[in-house]
Amino acid sequence: MSPNPSNARSVPLQLRPEEFRRIGHDLVDRIAEFLKTMPEGPVTPGEPPSTIRALLGTGPLPAGGASADTLLQTSSELLFKHSLFNGHPRFWGYITSPPAPIGILADFLASAVNANAGAYILSPVATEIERQTIQWIAELIGFPASCGGVLVSGGNMANFVGFLTARAAKGGAPVKSDGLHGHPAFRAYASAAVHTWTQKASDLFGLGAENVRYIPVDRQQRIDVEALRDRIRTDLEAGDRPFIVVGTAGSVGTGSIDPLPQLAEVCREFDLWFHVDGAYGGLAACLPDASPDLKGLSEADSVAIDPHKWLYAPLEAGCVLVRDPAKLGETFSYHPDYYRMDDVGGEQPLNFVDYGPQNSRGFRALKVWLALQHAGRDGYVRMIGDDVALAQELYRLVEEHPRLEPGTQNLSITTFRYIPDGLSQQTASREDYLNRLNEEILTRMQEEGEAFVSNAIVDGRYLLRACIVNFNTKPEDLVALIELTDRLGRELHEAADTNKDNSRG
Repeated sequence: MSPNPSNARSVPLQLRPEEFRRIGHDLVDRIAEFLKTMPEGPVTPGEPPSTIRALLGTGPLPAGGASADTLLQTSSELLFKHSLFNGHPRFWGYITSPPAPIGILADFLASAVNANAGAYILSPVATEIERQTIQWIAELIGFPASCGGVLVSGGNMANFVGFLTARAAKGGAPVKSDGLHGHPAFRAYASAAVHTWTQKASDLFGLGAENVRYIPVDRQQRIDVEALRDRIRTDLEAGDRPFIVVGTAGSVGTGSIDPLPQLAEVCREFDLWFHVDGAYGGLAACLPDASPDLKGLSEADSVAIDPHKWLYAPLEAGCVLVRDPAKLGETFSYHPDYYRMDDVGGEQPLNFVDYGPQNSRGFRALKVWLALQHAGRDGYVRMIGDDVALAQELYRLVEEHPRLEPGTQNLSITTFRYIPDGLSQQTASREDYLNRLNEEILTRMQEEGEAFVSNAIVDGRYLLRACIVNFNTKPEDLVALIELTDRLGRELHEAADTNKDNSRG
């Protein structure tokens, strides 16, 4: 196709400045109204995929374009009516926080500049903002501020970076150049309660999923340190090559925290890399009353943290911190001839392409950097502490209720279950029924949208799980959850009794 000979080029995606200003102001007004009214509605409409697909239609891509203001009006209505709202005060299902308003605006601003934060020359101020953000996160949790780090999409990617860095550090140049073939089996160690990222990492990065040793946990869902030592010794005697221990700082199911100082001691004893998955709980290390076990993450070689959890950043925002920054470069740095990024004004810049798996990178740091300044350290200590206190209050309410049984309480996660009046004594059939009943309670609750929790399985018990990482939650929302659980439990139990009677008749 020949270029248009005239100077005027047709750009369908372009908006005139005055049009952009008008549409943008209208969208901000819509978002502000949504944020104001969202807590009054359901957490989710609970609609099946077919309903959503019908709203979108099944036609082909339109040949002609549509006006931007119409598209933004219709899409905002679609999103505001047919989404799950993790900013709702009664959303406690997964570890996803409400978006801090300044983070919403920060993503808007970052998109306007559209920095490619892979190299300093492409993103000068964005690079330095990310460097400072990483330093501040490290300071907040008590990790050495001299560390290296990089912002990634979330907890999986942050843990992947730590895992790969450990493999390179302990495997050396031969493993990086030749891979694991021909070497003794590389072994990783984690608790049986660890997140599933370890399975993905061992598969993706050449170990094989069977080479992760999942160590038993105690009654508090914490790794058994002596069992870990025994497993490492056994593997060494067999000629295997242990290289990493993963400690959990806030498990997904119950918020349990491994004895991190003891794990650090094991890693020193056997010369292993110590990585802490603190994607959820790591940020609680900023609390004055954080346990010694949690504060032990300061001894790690690498730590994964999720700002889109307890820093309340909009998705996506994960972060990995590595004690020795050089280890990141040794793992991820490659310099082909077409890279000309190592000298800017006679100085060696920081290029985040050398610190992680991405080349082109979005400007994730701005929303975290601004929020850290907006709230300050004291503000985050107060908000995270409030979440923990609310979860403890929920546990107390459960203990006081005649038909609710408490399960676990760690950090801001409380688990519990509904037990109807008059059930027989402990039997296998009784436990099976309670598991089915509480699963039905969860399904009803999630579909109806009055509140949103998830589940945990602890010692064979199916438990309802409320994880409060939500600055919009208030004590009255917890009371509403108690009442809702009791009502749904009674309705489902009575329906089960009726069905049983009908089947007998």
